Amino acid sequence: MSMQKAIIQLEPLTCPSCMQKISSAVRALEGVDRESVEVLFNSSKAKLNFDSEKISVEKIADAITALGYEVRKTQVKPV
Repeated sequence: MSMQKAIIQLEPLTCPSCMQKISSAVRALEGVDRESVEVLFNSSKAKLNFDSEKISVEKIADAITALGYEVRKTQVKPV
């Protein structure tokens, strides 16, 4: 298992339900540590841990984009 931490900067979130929608979608992805998913409303960031052998940060960003939200940048660090 190759766990990494991702910080994904999003377009400014406009409502708490946006935060919930992103959170639910990311938690449902194979390879994402569901317990680690945190979407921050004020800073418009998603923070999570993921197994890079099962999913890439690009695939996670694509899932957020598919919901209609813009991903501004992604950052990955070892856990």
